[in-house]
Amino acid sequence: MPAAKDIMTEGVETIDGMATARQAAQKMAETGVRALIVERRGPEDAYGIVTQRDIVYEVISAGEDPDEVLVHEIMSKPLVVVNPDLDVKYVARLMSNFGLSRAPVIAEGKLQGIVSVSDVVKTIV
Repeated sequence: MPAAKDIMTEGVETIDGMATARQAAQKMAETGVRALIVERRGPEDAYGIVTQRDIVYEVISAGEDPDEVLVHEIMSKPLVVVNPDLDVKYVARLMSNFGLSRAPVIAEGKLQGIVSVSDVVKTIV
């Protein structure tokens, strides 16, 4: 069975935690993605993630101004991450156990890609 590195999407879209929710939404729209990995502030910091859902639920439906809310205020962090060599069946189990729709692939502290539920399903079909 393939490993996470064989099914992951490379060239992951990222954003700075100090960007606004509007900037995040615009970047998602421009790049056609539903989530952005939030860049680390330094080598010891953890990656975060901000999703369309975060923006809708925590900003728009809450009546907040998307130009005033910063990404770091609505992102999820720390993340459950995947080792690039992890077998796909274990990636699927990890995602199922934590209720994840996507997980970043990290090696040696660096972002390598991202694996989604769709990537896993395509592998087993």
